[in-house]
Parts: sequence; structure tokens; C-alpha cells
Amino acid sequence: MSNIIIYGIPNCNSIKKTLDWCNTHKIYYTFHNYKKEGIHIDRLTAWCKALGWEVVFNKKGTTWKSIAEQHKNLTEKKAIEIMLENTSIIKRPIIEKGKKFLVGFDEALLADFLL
Repeated sequence: MSNIIIYGIPNCNSIKKTLDWCNTHKIYYTFHNYKKEGIHIDRLTAWCKALGWEVVFNKKGTTWKSIAEQHKNLTEKKAIEIMLENTSIIKRPIIEKGKKFLVGFDEALLADFLL
């Protein structure tokens, strides 16, 4: 069993690049699909504590843009609630290796983190 978990949505380009990179470099991982499996509040809370909720919460995507007007003064607690309800608003990928995390696709950072 791998201690590397890649969280995301399969049709996301960043996820596709990350999975292709891992497969090319023979990195064994488990993929966690937000759309099918959801995400647990404890996991989101741990990410927000380790990385900051602003890093985990994607304000650039269409999901946020469609609901931003309703959430002017966003707090960590509210951001976590929104991410639980709208998993597509969580930045992708989030890669978990033990108790360390990497957010986003960057080949150099990915190599440093996984190789």
C-alpha cells in the first residue's frame, strides 16, 4: 500500500499531468476522487492547518466565481464548509505523503517531493 495519496478530480488537467508524471516515474500512489468519494472534514481541517485555508481554497475557478457574491467575508470555517459542499473548489492536486503535503502541479517541486 502506498503512503502517497493524490486528491483531485479525474478530468482535471493538473490531475492528469500529475498522474502521468507519477506513472512515468514509477511512483506508486492511491488516487482519491473527490467527486466519487467526497472529502472528510478532518482531512480538510488538517490541510488548512498545515498549509493555510487560502492555499487549499481555489478562488480562481468557476465554482468560486459562481458563489463569491454570497460569501464576502470568508473565514476558514466557512471556507471548509464550502469545500465540503463543493469539492471542485479544492485546489488540485493535493498530494499527501505521510504528514507532508504538496499543492498543485509543478514538475520540479513534484520531483523534490516524491523522488
